[in-house]
Amino acid sequence: MDCPKCNANMTERSVEVLQGKIVIDQCTSCKGLWFDLGEAEQLKKSWMSDFLDTGDPKIGKTYNRVRDIHCPRCGKGMNKLTDKRQPHLEYEACEEHGMFMDAGEFTDYKHETLMDFFRGLIATIKRV
Repeated sequence: MDCPKCNANMTERSVEVLQGKIVIDQCTSCKGLWFDLGEAEQLKKSWMSDFLDTGDPKIGKTYNRVRDIHCPRCGKGMNKLTDKRQPHLEYEACEEHGMFMDAGEFTDYKHETLMDFFRGLIATIKRV
């Protein structure tokens, strides 16, 4: 599978959780993460997933400018979405197959803080 942002190869990473093993894909270049449907939500609850997002968040933010992202599974255009609980957090999603988070975004998604509330408030104001 190729990365939907930088087109580099993606490699599989696995995490053991109570329900079994979850395999995600990580870009070998930009370090973005691909989650099949439901995997990110499931991994958000597992402390074992704290070590998945190994990319540099500053580099990850530079990839937010990339437009015209296509699903690595089906090739259809992906939608840019914001997390409902953390509106400052944007990621790309394919309705049928999953979601892609740039380096640093999964860590942000996983660990909600009071600062996230303020970031979300600022992001909402900027969009208005």
